[in-house]
Amino acid sequence: MRAVLQTLYDEVRLVDVLDSGDTAHLVMMQRPDLGVTFTKLHCWTLTHYSKCVFMDADTMVVANIDELFDREEFSAAPDPGWPDCFNSGVFVFRPSNETYGKLLEYCTEHGSFDGGDQGVLNGYFSDWATADIRKHLPFIYNMSSIAIYTYLPAFKQYGANAKVVHFLGKTKPWSYTYDTNQRRVRGNVQEASTHPGYLLEWWSLYSSCVLPLKHQEHGEEPFEFSVQQEEFQPQALPGPPPLSSAERKQRWEQGQADYMGMDSFENIEKKLAAFLK
Repeated sequence: MRAVLQTLYDEVRLVDVLDSGDTAHLVMMQRPDLGVTFTKLHCWTLTHYSKCVFMDADTMVVANIDELFDREEFSAAPDPGWPDCFNSGVFVFRPSNETYGKLLEYCTEHGSFDGGDQGVLNGYFSDWATADIRKHLPFIYNMSSIAIYTYLPAFKQYGANAKVVHFLGKTKPWSYTYDTNQRRVRGNVQEASTHPGYLLEWWSLYSSCVLPLKHQEHGEEPFEFSVQQEEFQPQALPGPPPLSSAERKQRWEQGQADYMGMDSFENIEKKLAAFLK
């Protein structure tokens, strides 16, 4: 995959904190719980760039976002779980060795309130919520797919303007399989935490643009497991017993709603329509 990336991007850099031997490595010796976090903080060392936009691997750009370079550090969108915190999946920053050092120092002294990079960055850029509204990116630049279901009317009103979709949750798009013949995504839909339309768009993009480059680099090697062409339709198994109202509420609160079944987009629409009438 790295060879494919190098055909598309001007620079591909491998970052491995565990083997780096740099300042982050020394800090990690004191805070081993934040090892993954230090990997993200390395982006501040890219000082040959004047300004950057960081994006998590589970984001998908669906419209041009060049205008983000007009924003200043530290610009990010509110987190749907706690809007006074920003979500660290998409943010604008200025590389700086000084900032990098201060972030590592903050990690040593304070750690992370959520155990990951988002807690560290929100702690360091603690005035984000109140200092400058211009550094609040609109939600369309980091639209959590889970939030679609928590505020469906807003998604219907503004969702068409989305520029970046963020596949939050345990199950990622690459956790599924894709039937290239029927253009259908298959997997454990009970764990789905995204709108099926965006999931299909991710797989369509991967199969049409990325896979041909992988085959061009490596040929038809058997390492490709993500895309399957299914030859048969498996026999349907009896479904689980229906959930009680309490169990269903608990699953919603844990982000495990049945988005492709009982809690599908269409069913929620029908429920809202009936309620509004």
